[in-house]
Amino acid sequence: MDDVKIGEILLPGDEETQERREKKVRDRFWPTFRKAARQIPFSRDVVAAYYCAVDRETPLRVRGTLLAALAYFVMPIDVIPDVLAVVGFTDDIAVLSTAIAMINRNIKERHYDAADDVLADQPDRV
Repeated sequence: MDDVKIGEILLPGDEETQERREKKVRDRFWPTFRKAARQIPFSRDVVAAYYCAVDRETPLRVRGTLLAALAYFVMPIDVIPDVLAVVGFTDDIAVLSTAIAMINRNIKERHYDAADDVLADQPDRV
């Protein structure tokens, strides 16, 4: 992560960039999350962040920051390739935890409720 700074990854981008990221995130979030769930110590927060990012009531800048972090998470090629056992998701975890810390007050109870519902419904698949 030395060459790529987390702050650069988390830039919200313009509306076109956010739309492109949202499509990638919607298409790839669940398969990627299922692979990484056991390695992410704050899975509930990540799922709640997903619901916050796709919620049209979330402020645009917050959505942009979350979509940037989630897009980084779902991309198969990043600073540390996700296929590497144990360490593959460490950079993703760093980016996600930074984004969540930055916008935490914008993740609402309804986002956590949605995360709880998904995680409770599919414990063997997550």
